[in-house]
Amino acid sequence: MLKSMKKEINEYLKNQNAKKAAADKMKKSIMKNKKLSVEKNKIISILIRYLIVLSLMFSLPIIYKIFTPLTIISISKILILFYNIKVVGDLIIYNSYTIQIIAACVAGSAYLLLLILNLTTQIKLKKRIYSILFTFILFFIVNILRIVILTAFVFNDSPLFDITHKLFWYLLSTLFVVAIWFLNVKIFKIKEIPIYDDIKYLYSLKKGA
Repeated sequence: MLKSMKKEINEYLKNQNAKKAAADKMKKSIMKNKKLSVEKNKIISILIRYLIVLSLMFSLPIIYKIFTPLTIISISKILILFYNIKVVGDLIIYNSYTIQIIAACVAGSAYLLLLILNLTTQIKLKKRIYSILFTFILFFIVNILRIVILTAFVFNDSPLFDITHKLFWYLLSTLFVVAIWFLNVKIFKIKEIPIYDDIKYLYSLKKGA
């Protein structure tokens, strides 16, 4: 009888071990499938983001279409508080002075660069949307102030116009974009590096394959 009980106990333990092994195997299979699903979604996300970046090569006309009228309206609203100006199309007229808001004034390439930096960074969609809005709005405000200051210099025959204009054009414009991006990184606590982290992730997949 003792032998029979011992045999039953051994059979029971054997069955339990078999069930545990099957459960562990299933758990590992689920975890593996989950990991593959996450990797697949991440790869798809990278592909979509970079396809959008490639399509942005043709987006400058759209950027100018949106931001040129916004820039002209915003500048005129500020200038009219101090000067009796007249706005005709992209021209701002004051007495004998005429300022034309050209593409370089709108700085569409700066918006495009900020958008590319955003899209080539691994961040969640909600944070990405907030990040794009923040960088665009902040650059828009800075750019409006830049144009207003330069225009005021022209209207007042300031000798500072030439040097200030060159300083903005050759140095500060680039620094503004860089500063805005780093401020954006700090505010939204973005730890990822544009492009680099995507390449690093894809390389790790290749290495681990």
